[in-house]
Amino acid sequence: MNDLKIGTSGWSYKDWVGTFYPKTQSKTFDWLEYYSEYFNAVEVNSTYYTYINPSVVEGWINKVEDKENFLFTIKLHQNFTHIRKYSNENIKAVKINLEKLTKAERFGGLLIQFPYSFVLNKENADHIKTLVEIFSEYDKSIEVRHKSWFIERFFNFISKNRTTLCTIDQPDIGEAIGFNTLQPGESLLEGQTGSYVRLHGRNKDAWLESINNFNKGQSYEQQSARYNYLYTPGEIVELGLKIKDAMKKDKKIFIYFNNHPNGNAVVNALELINFLKGQTGVKVPETTLIAYPRLSKISTN
Repeated sequence: MNDLKIGTSGWSYKDWVGTFYPKTQSKTFDWLEYYSEYFNAVEVNSTYYTYINPSVVEGWINKVEDKENFLFTIKLHQNFTHIRKYSNENIKAVKINLEKLTKAERFGGLLIQFPYSFVLNKENADHIKTLVEIFSEYDKSIEVRHKSWFIERFFNFISKNRTTLCTIDQPDIGEAIGFNTLQPGESLLEGQTGSYVRLHGRNKDAWLESINNFNKGQSYEQQSARYNYLYTPGEIVELGLKIKDAMKKDKKIFIYFNNHPNGNAVVNALELINFLKGQTGVKVPETTLIAYPRLSKISTN
């Protein structure tokens, strides 16, 4: 399991209190330390919204010092991907933290994520090339959500630039990319030694509403509604079987659940870990076991 990293997109959610984190917490209780007891990686979302002080990153590293294989994936700031206005100081601010994690052997890669509206055209292709060049010294994963990117030329570019193309699970809407670990043009991706899987849920109605309201100043709650989805046990088996195929060829696989509302991501991540481990059971937090009784079937508690 060392090369298989499974976790969630973020760990600091207030609505996880009572579904993952215990309702009663001591003054010394730390969410990241608690999280790392159950998962071996996390995708850091806060770096998308703000430039994190390096001292905060040092704190993360210290909090997982007894977890030998725990890694942090860093989501690139929205200035680079969505707003497309960034400075040399912004670049430096990102790289300082990537270097800290790299030096501590805690760096799992840089996630460069684009929205559904980011379609293939010359301007957008040039933008990706620029970002890949800026962060050329780091392992990177690119998430595009529109089918227009699934062409041979883009796969060629990915395979030659220390970059992984994300496999994503999202609602089947319009020209959205579907889940596929065996990427089209797989033979072109021989330089890609790993997989990066992001599972967003399948809340089609909320996803459509979010797309229709894009750039209309949605609140955090409105933006998060599309991720409010709990995969069924059957869907976890479906996803697990596809991921097992990828495990036959890939040296390293990162899998992150982004269906974070109400702790759904925690539930599904634990279920997937159990499935990929051969259904031998996993440790489940007591809080989560009470909130989601279905986990009693996989709990070793």
